[in-house]
Amino acid sequence: MTPDRPRDAGDGVTAVAEDYLKTIWSAQEWDDAPVTTTALAARLGLAASTVSEQVKRLVDAGLVVPAPYRPVELTDAGRARALRVVRRHRLLETYLVEHLGYGWDQVHEEAEVLEHVVSELFLERIDDLLGRPWRDPHGDPIPTADGDYERPEAVLLGDCPQGDRVCVARISDTDPEVLRWLADNGVVLDAELLVLHRLPDGAVEVGPSGGDALLLPAPAAAALRVVRTGGAPGPAA
Repeated sequence: MTPDRPRDAGDGVTAVAEDYLKTIWSAQEWDDAPVTTTALAARLGLAASTVSEQVKRLVDAGLVVPAPYRPVELTDAGRARALRVVRRHRLLETYLVEHLGYGWDQVHEEAEVLEHVVSELFLERIDDLLGRPWRDPHGDPIPTADGDYERPEAVLLGDCPQGDRVCVARISDTDPEVLRWLADNGVVLDAELLVLHRLPDGAVEVGPSGGDALLLPAPAAAALRVVRTGGAPGPAA
């Protein structure tokens, strides 16, 4: 196999195709908005024409629903394959943090590479070693080997009204700098917060449990999904 030729898992599905499937699925994990080719291109950092061609290949492979000029939707086979890759990615991130000393802001790129090359046996050994975790270091659920997946009933911090008491359930790993800022300020998974004020620019002032008030800049606030534990009535998840 030449170095520039995409890898596959022995069934003709390349690493590039797996990345597309994972991205399509992930785009709707926390947001039910339709996934358009344009939105997919933005997530992947590619030209829309390039994405359209790859989506056509996925349609031909039976992994994406054939629906021209409509949002991109995975078939059952495509969703199963996407969840398989998501499971690999999140187990690897967890392993890198818990056993190899990586920071939670460092693991994403490493897992992006490793998820396509480790064997199922290696992955199962990791799962056993970790005690079969149900979430990764950022709070994203880890699908089971059977493809079962359950998303927690979490909402964006910015949607919670003043006076809400919340528990951090998920922190987006999109921006490593935001992850480092949150960690430095004690805003980590399961941290208990009190919503004090929501500012027009998207920033949120919170009262961390046992600490002083903290102003979360808009990017940091937008990265947090929380479970409401008490306080003022708020929107449903």
